[in-house]
Amino acid sequence: MRSITTFDLQYAHRFYGFQGEAQYLHGHTGVLTIEVEDDVTPRVNMVYPCNEIKKISWNLLQNFDHALVLREDDPLLPVILGVYEMQGIKNGHALNTMKGPAFKTEWATAYPDCRLVVTKETMTVEGMIKIVHDLLKDKLPIVKLTFKSGANTASQTYQPCRHIERCPLCGVALDENGHCPKCGYQKK
Repeated sequence: MRSITTFDLQYAHRFYGFQGEAQYLHGHTGVLTIEVEDDVTPRVNMVYPCNEIKKISWNLLQNFDHALVLREDDPLLPVILGVYEMQGIKNGHALNTMKGPAFKTEWATAYPDCRLVVTKETMTVEGMIKIVHDLLKDKLPIVKLTFKSGANTASQTYQPCRHIERCPLCGVALDENGHCPKCGYQKK
């Protein structure tokens, strides 16, 4: 069975080198759908608590919300960083609190202090799916990701990479010591 969770992400980007409208800097509301699959935990009667999927995912995905996403070779990147430096916001601002931890993967690097994600490839809906899967594949038993942005939608299915041992009382993933971080259950 599957648990399905969605996220709305507001971001700006452009398709550097693209011949058409998308070569200009523009914004989107993207909708990301994450589907996880596993057995239903009997006592809890769910595959995975959706609020926990949201918590685990949002920790990293919030770096894309209200962020600028540019390809690493985009000539706008040094200009934007120069303006941020001039404004004194390149290394963060006291009001910039909606941010996750910085990350660096094969496909993207997040700079949360300046609300910027730098990608290896153009940030298309297909590219977003690659990035999200890379970030979350070891944290959730993902079987499908769908990303819709504007009139564009892409979807990718996966084989669950592993079974995640979950708490029999609340359904949350147990840590490496068999302890539930939410309710305190300890596996014997």
